[in-house]
Amino acid sequence: MSRPISRRTFVGAIGVTAALAALAGCAPPGIASARILPGDPLVAEYESRRRSSGTTVLQSLTAGALTSMVASNKVNTWGYGDSIVAPTIRAAVGDILKTSLSNNLTEPTSIHWHGLALRNNADGVPDLTQKAIAAGTNFEYSFRVPNPGTYWYHSHVEMQRERALYGALIVDDPAEPLSYDSEWVIVLDDWLDGISGTPDDILAELSAGMSGMGMSANDSNMLMASRSDFLGGDAGDVKIPEHLFNGRTDAAPNVLMARAGDRIRLRIINAAGDTAYRVGVPGQKLTLTHADGFAVEHAEVDAVVIAMGERVDALIVVTEGDTPVLALPEGKDGRAVGVISTSGRSPIPFDKLPASLDGVVTDGGQLSAAESVLLPSRSPDRVHELKLTGTMMKYNWGINGRAFDLTDPYNGAFDLRLGERVQVNIVNETTMWHPVHLHGHTFQLADGGARKDTVIVRPKQTVTLEFDADNPGQWLTHCHNAYHAARGMMGVFSYVK
Repeated sequence: MSRPISRRTFVGAIGVTAALAALAGCAPPGIASARILPGDPLVAEYESRRRSSGTTVLQSLTAGALTSMVASNKVNTWGYGDSIVAPTIRAAVGDILKTSLSNNLTEPTSIHWHGLALRNNADGVPDLTQKAIAAGTNFEYSFRVPNPGTYWYHSHVEMQRERALYGALIVDDPAEPLSYDSEWVIVLDDWLDGISGTPDDILAELSAGMSGMGMSANDSNMLMASRSDFLGGDAGDVKIPEHLFNGRTDAAPNVLMARAGDRIRLRIINAAGDTAYRVGVPGQKLTLTHADGFAVEHAEVDAVVIAMGERVDALIVVTEGDTPVLALPEGKDGRAVGVISTSGRSPIPFDKLPASLDGVVTDGGQLSAAESVLLPSRSPDRVHELKLTGTMMKYNWGINGRAFDLTDPYNGAFDLRLGERVQVNIVNETTMWHPVHLHGHTFQLADGGARKDTVIVRPKQTVTLEFDADNPGQWLTHCHNAYHAARGMMGVFSYVK
């Protein structure tokens, strides 16, 4: 199996509307009766095989309206609780996580547990794996937590995630091999809600395509001149007014207090909709340890590029004074920054921060898996090809030339059977880069590459990955650019009997 130039892969997902009969365990018209649906006894059987710690973790969340300050802007948005920074949920491998969600929004919602290979009927994709949670109702998610690592949770209904309906999910390893003194969970986001319009407003404008903008470039929210050589061309589609580091701008940055000499584990999550971030500490190296929750061969770098949906863990040794952790939007203007401080008294002169992070720069798809997490060598039983298709001109994104149809999710589905080793070749036929996310599994990138669930696929490049079909159900795959997914760059990996 040859290794492509970028060992990157892509998958993603937003909302889906499959027939509710499928959720009840019977197949709707036109759907193969042999599909293993979320209510199939096999889903419960495979859940029972997962490691159990005997501990149950309880969490309550309320999705509702909130008002917050973003820089100097008072914004009315949606979130979990009363601030843009949602609660970090913490559990250990083998715990049962029970999360009660109260939906105080005016529309249906759900929660997707991004990166976890959990039971299918807890994956949170309306209505592929569950019925959407109606406004004014409650729903409880309950599942065993299968793997340690840095994950996150977010709404999987249309553009809701582009508000503040997301948070970090940390799964602790009872036998953690990594040595560090403390950790910092960092959530990065590109923010526009309540400043340049709502996410739905932006999607409607983009959906008209470049030929249908009907406005001057200055008035448009479509980004026309972003460029990233690292990503292979255009950096993104949307003008972003603010970039957030744990819900804050550099006007009042998030600060982590530490002692000089401490080793800090940074757990970095990109929750953005349209922006990759180049993250680094000016003048210091980062030691990368994990990609998408799974251990990698340690790599010392000056910066790491993290795509939407990806997570990277890194170690840094604290120096005396204030240390900025800088996140630069790749190919775009602006920055997000947090501060590690040993005193809390000497503010960072932000006007002196560098405008670029150069040197050794990588991304999670270019890392190598640690030996402990490598998939056993095996010839594939099934090969699928996913062609990423579409153009900025028409804004008509899809997979294999087909825009995903919410009312017919199995049209063009990628069938597979339990026990198979599945190889996927993701061929990017577009001139844009795409971070592709696969639900319910982690995959191995070609030639010993990292174990991941989200991967960058550059323009005109092919990424090869493999995974074991060991989690029955119906699983979304999609570009994790929220606007690309909403316009159709999604598909389903469908287990059949």
